[in-house]
Order: sequence, then structure tokens, then C-alpha cells
Amino acid sequence: MFDSLSSKFSSAFSSLRKKGKIKSGDIDEIVLEIKSALIDSDVALEVAENFADRIKERSLAELEQVNRGTNPSQAIFDIVNQELTEILGGSARRIRMAKKGPTVIMLTGLQGAGKTSLAGKLALYLKSQGNTPLLVASDLQRPNAVTQLQQVGSDVGVPVFAPEPGNGVGDPVAVAKAGRKFAEDKFHNFLIVDTAGRLGVDAELMKQAADIRDAVSPDEILFVVDAMVGQDAVRTAEAFLAGVGFDGVVLTKLDGDARGGAALSIVSRTARPIMFAATGEKPKDFDLFYPDRMASRILGLGDVQTLAEQAKAAFDPQVSKNLEEKFAAGDDFTLVDFLDQMQAIKKMGSMTKMLGMLPGMNSGAMKKQLENFDEGELVRTEAIVRSMTPQERVNVKILNGSRRARIAQGSGRSVSEVNTLVDRFVGAQKMMRQLRNGGGIPGMPGMKGMPAGLPGMGKAPAKGQQPPKKKSKSGNPAKRAAQ
Repeated sequence: MFDSLSSKFSSAFSSLRKKGKIKSGDIDEIVLEIKSALIDSDVALEVAENFADRIKERSLAELEQVNRGTNPSQAIFDIVNQELTEILGGSARRIRMAKKGPTVIMLTGLQGAGKTSLAGKLALYLKSQGNTPLLVASDLQRPNAVTQLQQVGSDVGVPVFAPEPGNGVGDPVAVAKAGRKFAEDKFHNFLIVDTAGRLGVDAELMKQAADIRDAVSPDEILFVVDAMVGQDAVRTAEAFLAGVGFDGVVLTKLDGDARGGAALSIVSRTARPIMFAATGEKPKDFDLFYPDRMASRILGLGDVQTLAEQAKAAFDPQVSKNLEEKFAAGDDFTLVDFLDQMQAIKKMGSMTKMLGMLPGMNSGAMKKQLENFDEGELVRTEAIVRSMTPQERVNVKILNGSRRARIAQGSGRSVSEVNTLVDRFVGAQKMMRQLRNGGGIPGMPGMKGMPAGLPGMGKAPAKGQQPPKKKSKSGNPAKRAAQ
């Protein structure tokens, strides 16, 4: 979503880093570039100007102190990072819990913003934290809206209160009110009310949303907005704020290719925080919106914290513990362990998204490599490993020519692909052995391993002793694996 803005910010700071001492003229130049980048990314003119003015004011005020430091451009970069975090909301805002349950969350927004799909994602998010949410189908206007919510609820394993068939039949206010009573009786601690949207802001839409608000007294009113809409999203948010009111914003389709200026504009114009963001079509592609992390990604610093949280949730602690114990005991890493790690990686979602969270991945060369990354490679690799017998996964040395041919046929891949996978895996095994024995990582300068003589880190060769000569490798894949 923010690729264009991130690229322009990176270009602006690239020229600043080439300078030694920073002058006021340099400040004017980079502020102008930042302002231009924001406007090009569909940020409201007023918001872009205010943002640029604050950066200029702070930078000029701290210019003398900045030039005293060893890295003046980094100090200006830090100012931009802080202001960008502030314009995105400052800090993450969590849901306000009701003193007496259920906590009622009302979703509002225009038709097509993704309210119904988001209702399911929010329900799954709350359920994963040990809550018992209930979805209420109060959108009785849009064709098949009730059916869609029931399907979404079924997909995420959350019950749906839907006494009316919809399609223009039923009173949405009465349904919302009855849904709250049902949640209280059945001890659901969260109630998510999906309301009707329209193709445009009108008096009827506002009145119906206001009536539902008055009937259920929500603890949180969330305005759902399509992040790809641009400036229309800001105007719609302001209209809903005046007509119904809301406490926070939820951005959908944040994985789209639009310029993303709406996310920066809405907070500033409505003084309401972005609370959640949906970053894909899958139910799990949903999380709290962290302004500092988003600012970090825009500025090319990546989002390692979110990546670490996803990894912690995906990897089974017991599997990780067993692998550590094997490594410490000197046992080899096998394809069984490799398959376990692959399953955990798949749980984390798209590899392209994960790699995009690493610092520096918005640079031209790395971005191009990400775009060319083949997500199907993991699927093909898994197919090859699963076509092996349990014994073959534990000991790849027994993979002779006929076994490899059988594996290739079973996985639908070529023998050369099987050979390549086995060769890479054997190389990884050797590298792990070398790391365990203090040999360092092969091919990496400055990584010669740990000092000799440390316990468990292997012994250094005796003085004057010549290192053993490397044996030539066989051309036969099976023999080469055995070596």
C-alpha cells in the first residue's frame, strides 16, 4: 500500500545522507520533497502542509545540535519518524471493555468497504484471545448480506444471530436490540453488530445507523473504510463522524496497490485513531494497527517486531525446544525437522509479506527480488519431502537413484529438482555441524568460529599439523550425499 510513499521517502533521505554538515537550505529541500511525496500519495493537502511545517520547524530549531552529532542526517530522519508516527495516531489503541458485558462493537461504513468480511476477521481475532464473540446480522438491506455473514461466521467458528432473512425484510434496529439481549442471556462477552451500508452517504443511512447506535449503546463504534478509496475515504469519514459519530477507524484492503494517503489523512482530519487493519483476504490477515510500526515500514526500517510476534504464534514451543535439544546433543537436523519448520512458516502467511517486513526491503533491487519471489516453491518442496518414506526423511544418505526417481514421480517434480533439494539440505546439515563445532559459517568472511579450546566447541589442530585434504566429490548423487 505504501510502496510509492516509501520509495519517495527513501530517495529523499538518500540525497540527504550524502551531505556532511546540514544547512537550512538542505532542510528546505528535503521538506519540499516530503511534502511532494505525501501529496502524490493522495494525502490531503492541508495534512501534508501541516506535516511538512512541523518537520521544518523542529529541524531548524534543532539544527545546531544536529550538526554537533556524528550523523546529522540520522537526526533529521528520527524527527521525520517521530512526526510520521504521530500523524498515524501516536500509539496503538485497544478496544475499550464494557464494565458489564457484553462489550458491544458497532461497524459502520459505506457499502463495499468490506464490513461483513471484517466482522468475521474481528470475531476471529477476539476469539483467538479467549473471548466468546457473537455476530449480529443487522444489514437487512443488501442482497444476501445475512447469508454472507452466516458463512463468514461459519468459516471462523463464531455464532451468528440472524432472526431475519434480510433482502429488505425485517427491522435492523429490532434485530440489533434482540442480539444484545441474546448475547447477555448466552454469556457472550463481545457483540459485533454488522450494519447496512450504501453506495453513498445519505440521510436514510445516517438515521438507521444512529437508531442502531441508540438501541444497543455500543462501547466502540468502528468506521470501516476501504484504504484504496483515497480522498473519498476522508470525506466519507468526516460525514459519518458528523452524522453518527465513531471512536476508531478500521482500514481494509491495506495490501492493495493504491497510494495509501487515506490512512495518513483520516487520523489528522477526524482526530480518531486507526485501531485495526486488514492486510489480506484470509480471516487471519487482521491485527491491531501500530502507528510506530507502520511509520517504520514507510521509512524502510521494516517491521521486525510484528514479524517476531507472528513467528512466536506460528512456531510450536515444544517443537522448537526439541530441535534445540537435538542441536545441543549433536544430532543431525533431518527432513522431518525441516518439514515441521515449513509448516510453521506456512502458518505465518505469505513469504513475500514476511520478507517485506525486513529492513531495507523497499529498496529497488530488493523490491524487484520480492516481486519475483515464487510462493509456489514452498509447496513444491513440501511435495518432494512428503513423497519420501519416514526412513528417507531421517537419513537422506540412503537416497539412491531409484529412490529419487520414485520420489520425483510421486511429487510430480523432476529428478533434478529432487537432487537439488537433497544437495541443499545436505549442505545445510554440514553448515549446522560446523556451527555446532565452532567452525563458523562457510563462505562468510569474519566468521571463523569460536576460539579453540572452549567446551563443546571442538579442538584446534595441533601446531604444525596440516589440515586434511578435501576429498573430491563423486558425480553420482547418491554417493555424493553419502560423503
